[in-house]
Amino acid sequence: MTTVVAARHVPARLGRFVLHMFRPHIYVTYGLLWVLALESSAVAATGTAWRPSGATWLRVVSVVLALLFLRMLDEQKDLAYDREQHPDRPLVTGAVSTTELRGAMAGITAVVTGLNAALSAAAALLILTALGYGLFLAVLERLSPAVRDRQLLNLAVTYPVQVLLGCYVYGSLVAAGTVPADWRGPVLLALCAGVFLHFEFARKTRWEAPSGARLYSADIGPRRSAAVAAGCAAVAVGCEVLLLAPRGPLALLPCVAAGLPLWGSRRFLAAGRGAWPVPAAMGFVVATFLALILQAVLLP
Repeated sequence: MTTVVAARHVPARLGRFVLHMFRPHIYVTYGLLWVLALESSAVAATGTAWRPSGATWLRVVSVVLALLFLRMLDEQKDLAYDREQHPDRPLVTGAVSTTELRGAMAGITAVVTGLNAALSAAAALLILTALGYGLFLAVLERLSPAVRDRQLLNLAVTYPVQVLLGCYVYGSLVAAGTVPADWRGPVLLALCAGVFLHFEFARKTRWEAPSGARLYSADIGPRRSAAVAAGCAAVAVGCEVLLLAPRGPLALLPCVAAGLPLWGSRRFLAAGRGAWPVPAAMGFVVATFLALILQAVLLP
């Protein structure tokens, strides 16, 4: 009886975990804009009018669920660190258990597999590859203290999971015959990488490094970390020019968002203390993706 009663509380416990640690207004918004920007730009670059379809929303749901899967996985592999640095985390406090998170991850895997099997075998394989790589990383970090504790090495090893999710979106479009497999795919993936890595470096760049904090600025210094953040934004803008310039000046609307990392970099370096203004970095992500979607919808 106790087990049955406890099982009834699992959905509520998982729901609280999602609201507290996944923060739908951030992760869902990011997943939605990322998929729409990538798909719309891929289609528009071929000179074809783009409008979202049922397959579009399936890709959005799949990527958001994959991000939730990875967030649940991160909660488990960071448990030792969180016990010291974040004692209020749900897994540390017992608000959710490892068994409950793993059960939810198995459910997510089944759902995304079923959804993408309706698109194509290639789509299902690509999304499962991304989830599988996440599981591989959890094992690798457990076996290698260097991968776990060195920020730049950890980023180099873990970031490919984001690339694999981008490959899933683009690859499923290719498998469906919506876009051709050509040079524009890698450029789009590099564009998205620049946008994401700008935010990733910006949010972990500070002049001061609290003890035990996992910051890129603690490894390479605040000025170099700020330079990398700005450089990632520059890569994204360069990819936009390469991809969109042939469509005319109006297609370069996404480049306007470059003003945000320029402002953020100038403010951080001039202050000489505190953190990179994270709202500016988040604004760059949102503004870039929204502008990519708008140019795909509005331009012929």
